[in-house]
Amino acid sequence: MRRRVAGRDVHPIGLGCMNLSWAYGGPPVHDDKVRLLNEALDLGYDHLDTANIYGKGANEELLAGAVMHRRDEFLLASKTGIIVDGPRRGIDCSPASISASLDESLKRLGTDHIDLFYMHRFDPKVPIADSVGAMARAIEAGKIGAYGVSEWSAAHIREAHAVHPMAAVQSEYSLWSRNVELGVLAATRELGIALVAFSPLARGALGGEFKDVGTLGENDLRLTHPRFSTENWPKNLLPLAQFDALAAREGLRPAQLALAWLLAQGDHVYPIPGTTSVAHLRENFDALACEVSDEILNEAGAIINHQTISGHRYPEVMRHTIDTEDFGQ
Repeated sequence: MRRRVAGRDVHPIGLGCMNLSWAYGGPPVHDDKVRLLNEALDLGYDHLDTANIYGKGANEELLAGAVMHRRDEFLLASKTGIIVDGPRRGIDCSPASISASLDESLKRLGTDHIDLFYMHRFDPKVPIADSVGAMARAIEAGKIGAYGVSEWSAAHIREAHAVHPMAAVQSEYSLWSRNVELGVLAATRELGIALVAFSPLARGALGGEFKDVGTLGENDLRLTHPRFSTENWPKNLLPLAQFDALAAREGLRPAQLALAWLLAQGDHVYPIPGTTSVAHLRENFDALACEVSDEILNEAGAIINHQTISGHRYPEVMRHTIDTEDFGQ
């Protein structure tokens, strides 16, 4: 069974490429990154997701050297809008910035066309019609196939979609991050927009193997997130252990149960787990073949949800950049 994203029928599970270059500990050596990306295509992954800020452009350059010779085998997605340039930090979705950033991404990726190009965050300084207008002009110029947004509220998604039809919304969505259920999930379903779920395995917490935050490297992004703090992580280990036990009882890997739950939340939902492990790459891809009853999915959802997990999904410094509706915890 395939699902439609940006005018293309793709496998319902894609690959988030961020942690091959940045964020979660030290990335693999270059040859291993190349090997994993090509293994993904060999397995049948046909949606690769990157962004201009992942490794400050290094992730896009990685894809260029690793898989762009197989360009016709996958839907390519990238993003713009977050500025991390020395003292220059913030959100910029002005038309000029979108246009310049797009050209830079195309050059790094070694291609003349990005299938799906997101505004990585909502920019309250720029009228939505202006930002969307820049995306529409890029579509008309043939530089992108479609546009999307990431971590936008339902109201702003509707406003943008009315200016020019939107192909995808990317938001964090997993058993332990349910913010999209406050409006975005319903809005995307109603408007026929794909909901691309990043961090579908809760930044590794739902993978069944990560237990000790003390093993994280000093540059691991998770150390700044409240749910992995020394105060909250011990509390979160209990429901996570219950979830792992449920998966084992059903003969599943925890990651597969987490992905099966997510896929069941709507035919327009499309998870993009990231990994640096070929074994996990295969395990995640095989989740679609796992038969899980509604009863078990409901049990999983009762064990892991925003009420049973301690801590906000983002640190305070990042929360002001998130437009998606919030539970307020």
